[in-house]
Amino acid sequence: MASMRQNKRKGSNAERDLVKKFWEAGWAALRSAGSGSMQYPSPDIIAGYAKKKIAIEAKFTSQTTKYFTKKEISELLYFCDKFGAEPWVAVKFDKEPWFFFPIHDLKEKDKSFAITLKDAKLQGLLFEDIIR
Repeated sequence: MASMRQNKRKGSNAERDLVKKFWEAGWAALRSAGSGSMQYPSPDIIAGYAKKKIAIEAKFTSQTTKYFTKKEISELLYFCDKFGAEPWVAVKFDKEPWFFFPIHDLKEKDKSFAITLKDAKLQGLLFEDIIR
């Protein structure tokens, strides 16, 4: 149980760090605390500036593969359609930078979508690429 709380805390801290990076880059950003446990679809982070809005499902992991449920991805797409934002997923592998992916770059499994650290290094976009 303590391990789950520690992982959740690491994930929350990683999301806060990402929001800070957006603000420091001149974007506005906010973290949706409790996303995934609300009645309505809500991404983990919304960021943007005058000409661009993105919504992000963000994950931190100490593993070499990160999974997103099909529900998480479908709710992200639904939110983005309603809000007019670009959907992105972001993964922070332990001791690595944030990697960003459009939905179509995720590998679809039976009940989830996955991204591996290897694929992240090959095809993921870095923060600097996203804010350009």
